[in-house]
Amino acid sequence: MADSFKAVVINNQNENFTREVKELSLDHFKDGDVLVKIDYSDLNWKDAMILKDGGKLVKEYPRIPGIDFSGIVAQGDGEEFKEGDRVILTGCRAGELFDGGYSQYAKVKKDHITKTPEGMTNKQAMILGTAGLTGLLCAFAVKAREELLMQSKVNDVLVTGSTGGVGMVAVMVLAKMGINVTAITGKPDKANYLKELGAKNVIDRKEFEGEARLIDKGTWDGVVDTVGGNILSNAIAQTKPKGIVAICGNASGNKLNTSVIPFILRAVKLWGVDSVNISKKRKEFVWGEFPALLDFNILEKSVNTIGLDELLNVYPDILKGNLKNKIVVDVNK
Repeated sequence: MADSFKAVVINNQNENFTREVKELSLDHFKDGDVLVKIDYSDLNWKDAMILKDGGKLVKEYPRIPGIDFSGIVAQGDGEEFKEGDRVILTGCRAGELFDGGYSQYAKVKKDHITKTPEGMTNKQAMILGTAGLTGLLCAFAVKAREELLMQSKVNDVLVTGSTGGVGMVAVMVLAKMGINVTAITGKPDKANYLKELGAKNVIDRKEFEGEARLIDKGTWDGVVDTVGGNILSNAIAQTKPKGIVAICGNASGNKLNTSVIPFILRAVKLWGVDSVNISKKRKEFVWGEFPALLDFNILEKSVNTIGLDELLNVYPDILKGNLKNKIVVDVNK
């Protein structure tokens, strides 16, 4: 085990915000039960906000950011995790309240990590990360219409923001479930790739950006929305009776311009999805479902792998909407 390691460190002293790759000693870690040698992390919207200026999420500095990571246990807790175990951390407010994954090592509470499923590599785990976990939770929420609420079968589902990390996983998982998926995107050059993921149809985002009617023709048994704003308003208006709209993002805005009409006349259910504050038991279950529902050979076509130094140059692109691929961070590159 190395005595020192590289990590991205952010700091804020007297309103002077800095970010740099530094070399640290393992003595840097004061808390946690399990020491993990990290292989991969990834880049999410929240990561980019934190890298920019802390995003009003980081309360104490200096801090190692990175809300996700996968790696191998270097020192176990003597009970649940032992040296050599492959593990994943997503969410848990890593990179905010405690040091995160943009590092070659992390020391974390055992309740924050889960074992990597058999049949999934550490890199594949970060091709998914928080976004993938959220995508699968959204797909399960939509599927709950027939499995938990005993309503009619889910046949047609709309996925917004379909070329993002959440959307791509949702498209593929829903298609694997035998559902007809219609994908909304503002990137027409990605239409063929979305169909390779499993989408039956691809719609231009512009068709959903106008002001929504109170209620529209019922088209969708369910919706996975990752963007919010008018796109979500239109999707709700077009949801069939007893349909489920799973929401998890706000890239198009925080405000929702709708009315009570779809919820009263059609009993539409708005289902908020959060992948941070879920139980460890549920995380373990969801991660275990991935290998049977995904084709990583297809997903990997949309991945760009970078190192820690490159990350400091790339992160602004996600805030500008300029990223065309999922970013996986090889912390040892």
